[in-house]
Amino acid sequence: MLVPRAGRTEWIGLIVLALACLVYAMDMTVLHLAVPMISSDLQPTSAQLLWIIDIYGFMVAGLLITMGTLGDRVGRRRMLLIGAALFTVVSIVAAFAPSAETLIVCRALLGIAGATVAPSTLSLIFNMFRDPQQRAVAVGVWVGAFSTGGAVGPIFGGFLLEQFWWGSVFLLAVPVMLLLLVLGPKVLPEFRDEAAGRLDPISAALCVAAMIATVFGMKQIAQDGVDVAAVAALLGGLGLGAIFVRRQLTQDDPMLDLRLFRESTFRIALLVNMIGIFVAFGYFLFVAQYFQLVLGMTPLATGLVLAPSGLGFLIGSQLTPRIVRVVRPASLIGGGMALAGVGLLMMTLLRADAGYGMALAASVLCSLGLAPVFGITTEIIVGSAPPEQAGAASGVSETGAELGGALGISILGSISIAIYRGDLSTGLPADLPADAAGPVRDTLGAAVDVAATLPAALGESVLHAARDAFLHGVHLTAGIAGLASLTVAVVAFRRLRALPPGDYSGDD
Repeated sequence: MLVPRAGRTEWIGLIVLALACLVYAMDMTVLHLAVPMISSDLQPTSAQLLWIIDIYGFMVAGLLITMGTLGDRVGRRRMLLIGAALFTVVSIVAAFAPSAETLIVCRALLGIAGATVAPSTLSLIFNMFRDPQQRAVAVGVWVGAFSTGGAVGPIFGGFLLEQFWWGSVFLLAVPVMLLLLVLGPKVLPEFRDEAAGRLDPISAALCVAAMIATVFGMKQIAQDGVDVAAVAALLGGLGLGAIFVRRQLTQDDPMLDLRLFRESTFRIALLVNMIGIFVAFGYFLFVAQYFQLVLGMTPLATGLVLAPSGLGFLIGSQLTPRIVRVVRPASLIGGGMALAGVGLLMMTLLRADAGYGMALAASVLCSLGLAPVFGITTEIIVGSAPPEQAGAASGVSETGAELGGALGISILGSISIAIYRGDLSTGLPADLPADAAGPVRDTLGAAVDVAATLPAALGESVLHAARDAFLHGVHLTAGIAGLASLTVAVVAFRRLRALPPGDYSGDD
């Protein structure tokens, strides 16, 4: 049966979608570069700083499936444009946020907007490109847009931060989102699914509330130690999560079809995908701060040093679909996670008096190792589900990816904060004024600012103690992430070895 081939309008539409994805990826990477400047200007607590970074991911993860279902009902193009409009407005507000609390709210709203954009781009591409060969090219462009955004994001972000204030990184998305709003109605067709599942606001609310309450409890324990409020939030979040799972198991048309987890290949591929993104987001958070706050590099220099790791991911992700046709997925996934584990363990050797060579090499190894993992596991997740559940499997895959990233920042970040604050509770100079000790114990960025206002010798002592405490946290969290990667590599080698070489790139 002949299928219609895409024409000029569809290819222009693909370019518009790819630009939106590129900026989306850039927005994720440049924020990490802005952390030192945000710490200096808004003076957030350590917990607030983590919320600024990862509330976005939790909102996306909690609402992704709901927004995807809503897009199927009201139209995928319409949801994409609504999300782009919200993304534009909130990005402008975030750029000029006067406080940490305002920026956290903006990041949460950006997460809602991201949840409306993310499910729409790929589904529109699959509807626009029905011919298998054209679809393969289109999906390759879509994947390449994310990889390119990760590669060039640090460079663009570093340049902006060198010339302007931290809020300028949020304005990167505005021109492209405006272009999407102008051209989208002209070059993107509208699609609806008449058989789309019903909306379940209760499940969506339970999902978001469970994740936020659990992570809030972890962050408060890391920042202030164990107290009643933190433990109550942690237990409450776990309880809400249990209610969410029970609701999904008892509904005829659940928001998240947990029956998919009966398939062993599905479970293993999802686990590997989540752990891969978990360690990727966790290590990138620390590397950007290490270059700027420990080694004293400028944002632009940091962006240039991080560019090779982004380029490595771009090259690796583009070569993977060809390599996997002759190499078993288990070997590529397991080998990739092992290589990333080696890179992470190298980060346990970082020092304050060393150059950037070790961190650069570790970042490149992590990127090259993780490059084949994400694409292959995503296709295995969707491909291992029954055909009638492919849509649900895709939603689970995207949700797991966002959740893995947010948990990586939250868990590894909380461990690092606990180590940092614990070390500085006794490691600061005795003659440091009390009003200066509080900010120093909160974040490394605040410590750098405070040290600059102190007498030279005292400031140097404060910097030395703060950087040592920060590196202690980096060493521990990198070691945990590295061991997790090596463990998952063994699991992938053993549990996915039955899968033969084949085309896992998303081609028909």
